[in-house]
Amino acid sequence: MDEPMRFIAENLSGPLFYGALASLRLIACSVPLGLLLGFAVAVGWVYGSSTVSWLCRAFVTLIKGTPLLILLFIIYFCLPSVGIMLSPFAASVTGFIMCNGAYNSEYIRGAILSVRTGQLVAARSLGMSRLQAIISIVLPQAARRALPGCSNEIIYLIKYSSLAYMLSFIELTGAGKMAATRSFRFTLVFSVIGLVYLAMVSLASLFFLWLEKKLAIPGFEASRK
Repeated sequence: MDEPMRFIAENLSGPLFYGALASLRLIACSVPLGLLLGFAVAVGWVYGSSTVSWLCRAFVTLIKGTPLLILLFIIYFCLPSVGIMLSPFAASVTGFIMCNGAYNSEYIRGAILSVRTGQLVAARSLGMSRLQAIISIVLPQAARRALPGCSNEIIYLIKYSSLAYMLSFIELTGAGKMAATRSFRFTLVFSVIGLVYLAMVSLASLFFLWLEKKLAIPGFEASRK
């Protein structure tokens, strides 16, 4: 038992630490922009003109129908043929934002449609513009209702970040793969990597559970026993 722990401390802890930091960089850049894209696409789909609504639907359909790994390959390997060259980090973040934004938009769109239209009419009757009513009345309620779905997508993104290794960006999985190749201790290395991802996902889940309770409005949430 001492020997595996010694191996982890001496040969694995350093690479996995820096790999985890790289994964957190990916996640920290992708999550906020993915949420913003999701809100923009959802609002455009529900409240935009027919052209804007069609474009939003087409974007969601295209991204949802394309495997994330294929999307990353298109961004990193195909775009240079038209003069757009991105680093592995930038290509990974771009793909994650597009995927996360498309799926988030579906949760947010459903949440927007769950807000009664009478509230929008009432806000307009009080002198608000349509845009003010959407931003001040509809979106805050939609954001709270979409939180469980969007948080689920963010948790998926934590695990999807391992795909950045396929673009030669060395994150947690990539760093572990290199360490396992040098030592030939694949079972031990990938078991540790799995535990690190489990810890990251568990912490994120606990945070979103806390956030849901923090944003809950008494009397408006379903009773829990």
